[in-house]
Amino acid sequence: MAFEQILYEVRDRVAIITLNRPDRLNAWTQTMLAELRQAFEQAGSDGEVRVIMVTGAGRGFCAGADMANLSQGAQGGRPRSYFQFVATDASKGKDFDQPLTFPLKTPKLTIAAINGPAAGVGLVFSLFCDLRFFASGAKITTAFARRGLVAEYGSAWILPRLVGPMNALDLLLSGRTLLSDEAAAMGLGRLLPLEGFLDAVHAYAAEVAANASPRSIRIMKRQIWGGMFKTLAEAAVEADEEMFKSFESADFREGVLHFVEKRPPSFTGN
Repeated sequence: MAFEQILYEVRDRVAIITLNRPDRLNAWTQTMLAELRQAFEQAGSDGEVRVIMVTGAGRGFCAGADMANLSQGAQGGRPRSYFQFVATDASKGKDFDQPLTFPLKTPKLTIAAINGPAAGVGLVFSLFCDLRFFASGAKITTAFARRGLVAEYGSAWILPRLVGPMNALDLLLSGRTLLSDEAAAMGLGRLLPLEGFLDAVHAYAAEVAANASPRSIRIMKRQIWGGMFKTLAEAAVEADEEMFKSFESADFREGVLHFVEKRPPSFTGN
């Protein structure tokens, strides 16, 4: 499938998606969102893909919404393409069917490799990935308060769950820019050296792809994110049910056999 504003490749069972508007610091557009959705669906249904990794072309991850479009609103117009990716009636009541929550719904590990500046909607998208890795020196900002906006796209829900209410309020209300080391200290992601950054993130992704059961990843991911809406008792009952189901799975049998036979695993996801 050909894309206009992203790049897509599969290497070592890792789908690598690159936001590809480097001349605009990969500023977010409706086209980019639509292509990201398509790429996630493609990777999610590809049996050869075990992990999805998203990064940015050039020196940045994503500068947020394209200001050329937002400026229409500042001049009294309605920035139409910006508003096209807000929630719709069809998504009401569906927690993982919101405009940016599709990484949570994807049954595979999703990783945001934040190689440079990440702001606004670009940062929010990364919050809905399972893991975030920051390159040393990368600048991070929500920016909304400094544009007269609000905590968009569910960021007021996800951010406190990642870094706690106080840090979330700091980042959202101040709109300040922080470096990746401070973001990592808050628990927003993990810090890696700038040199060799993408290779290091890919190596982590490839290691998971090679050694972790796709079935286990799929179910544990659902337990983690779905558990946000359950009581402890409900989550414990679900865990017991899934544990007994896992005993009947091919991946469980392979998980035991490869360990006993001292060889690399050959998981099928079944």
